[in-house]
Amino acid sequence: MRLIDLSVPLRTGMPVYPGDPEVDIRPALTAAEDGVNVLHLRMGSQSGTHVDAPSHIEDGLPALDELPLDRFDGPAHVVDARGLPPRAAMEADLFAHVPAGRIVLLATGWSAHWGTDAYHGHPYLTEEAAALLVARGVRTVGIDALSVDPTPGETLPAHRVLCGAGAVIAENLTNLAEVLDAQDAGHDVHVSLFPLHLPGADGAPVRAVARIPEPQP
Repeated sequence: MRLIDLSVPLRTGMPVYPGDPEVDIRPALTAAEDGVNVLHLRMGSQSGTHVDAPSHIEDGLPALDELPLDRFDGPAHVVDARGLPPRAAMEADLFAHVPAGRIVLLATGWSAHWGTDAYHGHPYLTEEAAALLVARGVRTVGIDALSVDPTPGETLPAHRVLCGAGAVIAENLTNLAEVLDAQDAGHDVHVSLFPLHLPGADGAPVRAVARIPEPQP
């Protein structure tokens, strides 16, 4: 079994969605002075590689702890959306062959721009494409970019379609090219996106991991 880390490191001053709380990580206690090392963490619920609960976009929709755990773990299908220009729309026809009921990961290649201004110009999912995924029973969608909608965004149409169907959205993934290569080589892909257990939360950071079964020598 090969494990591929799909998560960006959480660091002070790391990129966040415009208007979100900045990330600040510093020592609270140290082994030298206090006998133990403990970090003080200050960040928003949407920091780093994270998942959005449906309640992220509307009160009354399920929060993270109200969702079944299988929303965050299962067989996955990677869609190759690399090579698109900045702020390009990912249309519904790109997802015509997505298997029903899988975790769907959108590999745009935009994680290469992490930490730069270009990261905000990522491709995005159209409302029609989001509706197609929902119709195919997809309830978990991940992307290697800041959002499934354009950044900045006001109406968030893809979020509203997915979250309105009870789906979760993983954002700021990385290393999807390696997962796509494994899929293209005929390997099954299994993904875990378990968030922190925060009751009532709109979202939370995750340690996203892809598991690739490989034959024994």
